[in-house]
Amino acid sequence: MEFAALSSAAQLGSFNPLRTKLQSSAQHNPLQFSYASFPSSFPRVCSCKAILSTHTPTSTHKMFGLQSDDFELSALTALSPLDGRYWGKVKELSPYLSESALIYFRVLVEIKWLLQLSVIPEIVEVPSFSESAKTFLQSLIDDFSIDDALEVKNIERVTNHDVKAVEYFLKQKCQSNAEVAKVLEFFHFACTSEDINNLAHALMLKESINSVMFPVMDKIIKALCDMAKDNAHVPMLSRTHGQPASPTTLGKELAIFAVRLSRERKDLSQIEILGKFAGAVGNYNAHVVAYPNVNWPQVAEQFVHSLGLSFNPYVAQIETHDYMAKLFQSLIRFNNILIDFDRDVWGYISLSYFKQITKAGEIGSSTMPHKVNPIDFENSEGNLGVANGVLSHLSMKLPISRWQARSSRDLTDSTVIRNIPIGIGHSLLAYKSTLQGMGKLQVNEARLREDLNQCWEVLAEPIQTVMRRYGVPEPYEKLKELTRGRAVNKESIRDFIEGLDIPEEAKTNLLKLTPDTYVGAAVELARTVENVVNIVNGSNI
Repeated sequence: MEFAALSSAAQLGSFNPLRTKLQSSAQHNPLQFSYASFPSSFPRVCSCKAILSTHTPTSTHKMFGLQSDDFELSALTALSPLDGRYWGKVKELSPYLSESALIYFRVLVEIKWLLQLSVIPEIVEVPSFSESAKTFLQSLIDDFSIDDALEVKNIERVTNHDVKAVEYFLKQKCQSNAEVAKVLEFFHFACTSEDINNLAHALMLKESINSVMFPVMDKIIKALCDMAKDNAHVPMLSRTHGQPASPTTLGKELAIFAVRLSRERKDLSQIEILGKFAGAVGNYNAHVVAYPNVNWPQVAEQFVHSLGLSFNPYVAQIETHDYMAKLFQSLIRFNNILIDFDRDVWGYISLSYFKQITKAGEIGSSTMPHKVNPIDFENSEGNLGVANGVLSHLSMKLPISRWQARSSRDLTDSTVIRNIPIGIGHSLLAYKSTLQGMGKLQVNEARLREDLNQCWEVLAEPIQTVMRRYGVPEPYEKLKELTRGRAVNKESIRDFIEGLDIPEEAKTNLLKLTPDTYVGAAVELARTVENVVNIVNGSNI
């Protein structure tokens, strides 16, 4: 199940912004960009000193013998760990959430809008395009490359406006096509920058989550289902308030997380990704003046739907971002459940319920050679916290704007929205860490049974419940006296049962109970979890 209102690949084009022309481009490795390839106005990576000083810094600094101008963007110089240390684990988001992806989706929206204008009868100045012209325009989308993105950035050095740079880029590209060259001024027709940006951001979110995030979420849920079924029969001591409680099975406890995560995954997939296309303040002011006989709200709705997005008809200059808040809150809930899982597994490893498969050469502690640390679950928990911090701020900030007017550069959401990849990137990194950790787990059934055999007091619950059935007075109080604050073992429990005034059949059944057989319906719940997950999601994970 994916987001509602999905478009076909034919509608959006066969996008791969890192499709390149990269074989011939110096930018083929995102970790080896040279600053020489970027406009001189781009910020340079600089070094920092450990001692704060009040003097005005010079244009260059030295760090381990290098000038700051010698630094090029690489895994070792990137300021964000997502673009450095962890790039290999999150780079699949780059085609959807990077700066080049944003430029690509802007190009796509501008071209699709020109094509939309060409089929509106009242706009005679933009006649229907020939098939060859349509093919030419589509090729600008399909063949978009890093070199094209860099060309847009070079234009932006002059315009100091990122969306206008895309418009000028397209006008330059289309001068070579005689048919399209006649209507160049209809690129960006009646649009405000936000008309382009909000659709680009919506497409970035939809495609990144459908193409990258949902598949990894599904892998986690599937892995949990498999582990739950494989360990459905493995008894485990429960702990409530940190104290021994009624036994369960390991599989059933894993099944809980599979179902919880599948519910949040479903909720995320049902969020409508909205777009607006109504001009400077949402009223189609310029549209109506230029072509008063066109039903512009209807045209805008058709256009937004053609991109695979849902239409938001009531807006000011910006799309309200309420759907973004809902989407990010849904991700936060998914992440919170995964934090809960990470911490539980961390605890089970601490109790030796799980062993971890070791890898030759790996070191757990720099001073304690025996340690095999649960680093994957710790990394996951840490990155989920970072992700939730960013996503929480986005969800609270983005729906708030000042009155009607806002350009893409004069209010705070323009810069804040660029951090969407940070929240999603740290989430992806965490998901992969959890999956990696799960792949290293080995169940230590002997240790699980050892804990159970030391806690015969957990049978107080079924004994007093059967006593209630057969009218034995004060059953709870009698079991409390037997078990609370006292050492309880198999013999003391059996002696207590033998002395009960209940039917022999009931007594025999109680005598058969052990801590590792007193698991209720846990085995069946674990074995059938995948059926429940499939029902929740309406499809097979």
